[in-house]
Amino acid sequence: MSEQMRVLQRVVMPLDRDLDVVRLYLDDRIGKGRPEVEPTGKNKQQVVEDEGGAHEPLLSIDVDTMTRRGVTVPIGRRLSLCTYFNAFPAGYWRRWSVLEEVRLRVRVRGEGTLIVYRSNAKGHVQRVTSAHVDSTEVSEHRFKLPLKPFIDGGWYWFDLVAGQRSIELVEAEWLTAEAGGRRQGRINIGITTFNRPAFCVDQLAALARAEEVLEVIEEILIIDQGTQRVADHPGFAEAAQALGAKLRMIEQPNLGGSGGFARAMEETARADRADYVLLLDDDVITEPEGILRAVTFADLARTPTIVGGHMFSLYDRSVLHAYGETLEKYRWFWGPAPNTKHGHDFAARGLRQTPWLHRRIDVDYNGWWMCLIPTEVIHKIGLPMPMFIKWDDAEYGVRAGKAGFPTVSLPGVAVWHVPWHEKDDTIDWQAYYHERNRLVSALLHSPYERGGNLLKESLFVSIKHALAMQYSAAELMLMAIEDVLSGPEHMHRQLATKLPEIREFRKRFSDARGVERIEQLPPVRSKPPRKGRMPTKPGSRLGMIRKAAVSGLKQFRPVDPKARVNPQAIVPHIDLAWWRLADLDSALVSAADGTGVFWYQRDRKEFRSLLQRTSALHARLLKEWPELSRRYRQAVPQLVAPESWWDNFQAAPKAGDR
Repeated sequence: MSEQMRVLQRVVMPLDRDLDVVRLYLDDRIGKGRPEVEPTGKNKQQVVEDEGGAHEPLLSIDVDTMTRRGVTVPIGRRLSLCTYFNAFPAGYWRRWSVLEEVRLRVRVRGEGTLIVYRSNAKGHVQRVTSAHVDSTEVSEHRFKLPLKPFIDGGWYWFDLVAGQRSIELVEAEWLTAEAGGRRQGRINIGITTFNRPAFCVDQLAALARAEEVLEVIEEILIIDQGTQRVADHPGFAEAAQALGAKLRMIEQPNLGGSGGFARAMEETARADRADYVLLLDDDVITEPEGILRAVTFADLARTPTIVGGHMFSLYDRSVLHAYGETLEKYRWFWGPAPNTKHGHDFAARGLRQTPWLHRRIDVDYNGWWMCLIPTEVIHKIGLPMPMFIKWDDAEYGVRAGKAGFPTVSLPGVAVWHVPWHEKDDTIDWQAYYHERNRLVSALLHSPYERGGNLLKESLFVSIKHALAMQYSAAELMLMAIEDVLSGPEHMHRQLATKLPEIREFRKRFSDARGVERIEQLPPVRSKPPRKGRMPTKPGSRLGMIRKAAVSGLKQFRPVDPKARVNPQAIVPHIDLAWWRLADLDSALVSAADGTGVFWYQRDRKEFRSLLQRTSALHARLLKEWPELSRRYRQAVPQLVAPESWWDNFQAAPKAGDR
């Protein structure tokens, strides 16, 4: 009786033969980008080093020989599957799943050698086994590979070396016979969208073409919160017809990402037909294979597990922007997980050449650009906090972790998304949500008395905004603190109304009123630097403090009248820093995405008011922190309960058949 095998991960090629992403699927670089002499000794070990470097030449394999599942390696060439999407992340399966071994099945034809490799958490590479291939017909090769040595990390992969004839990879799969009777899970996909109908329709069309993914989908829920409705887009009807009954459109007021994803989670939990809900941003491009991998990993996890995808840059598609997210508990601030780097370019350095990618990375949460959440988790810990945007994913991951549900950011599961460096949402209307939600999540979960270093850091950021003439951002931080001090009741009450209030409030400030072209503003009349010295970044913590003190005293001096007529400088966004702007009475500052420019103007009355109020509010936060923490923690069950959310959901049309 043959064993029942379950596919864990299929080897795939780029959907559209995009040369920008081909290095994520295939690699012809061995060692440090030079051809490697095939090892002669069994278990011969190689050590790779993480070195910088420019982009390598494009893949030497003809992409026209690719199919979705295979590729042809020409005579005398070598091709490696040691890549982000096609190597097997054994360390993650070893740590979190029920598996003890993995099977590799490779179907090939032609003449050459198939070599199986593994790595350890240090990035050391070890040859495991090999097989000679010499057949004009398709031949199948199977390998049993243990997971025991991968407790700290490491990958499996294979290379193909063509001999006197080319060798063709027909298809390959990583399999298991240890599914333990666990059935194939089913998912709902929840996409929250706000005025991005074209992106959303493209996503629906891509899902409609992914037949294997459709087989595991129960429903696709589009939570449309915009004024430019997805259903009104010219391409919607065709995509909807292809998806049929699997697609459901839901319209509701703009409740932000937390409100849209909360609706998708609640619809999934209430129907209780799907095992998971997969949350997707509306402005991403997915690798459909990653969806299947996330579901399979969750099915075979030892305990109900949130499975997150990584983020690649939508603009530079070989660049891995976010690999793992953790919280620095003492600062209570998010950032890349230890031992990882933002912005790794696989076109410059492949998986085999990058040791830190071989270490297993554990995370506190995964961003909701792509995140699979078991329905069981929703039943146990509830819906997101009503945060509108920012920190909802981090807070949910921390809350789930406390309840015994881990989050795993799984290699080979990813989307392409607009990277953060193309935005600066800490100084626009989102500054309110950054501050409010960071404080609320710390009140709920910080392990340190009075939030550790959070309040000190918050005070300094508030003062930096004021020194940099970013008065709208500083004021929004104070508005956020006032709302936090008012208690947890404000969060649901203001969910649908706070953003219009913020937008109207910001109109008062010159740093929030942008124009598209510099020519729309008065010409610059440069102020010569004092003693001919250009401003430089303070070189130490003490230097920062001194600079802030000197710049603070300047804020009480009269504003140069000429600076109100003509800006004193142009400050490109790349040079935007408080210590640079603090020396000026006015400046033209470009937007992070390069689409506009803002005229910052110093206002000493506003600065004095901000300084007084931010000091008083932070002092009050410090004093009231223990009681506030108690109140917010007590309020969590009500804040995340479906009944509380439905009051906001029902303020607009319910699920429809548009």
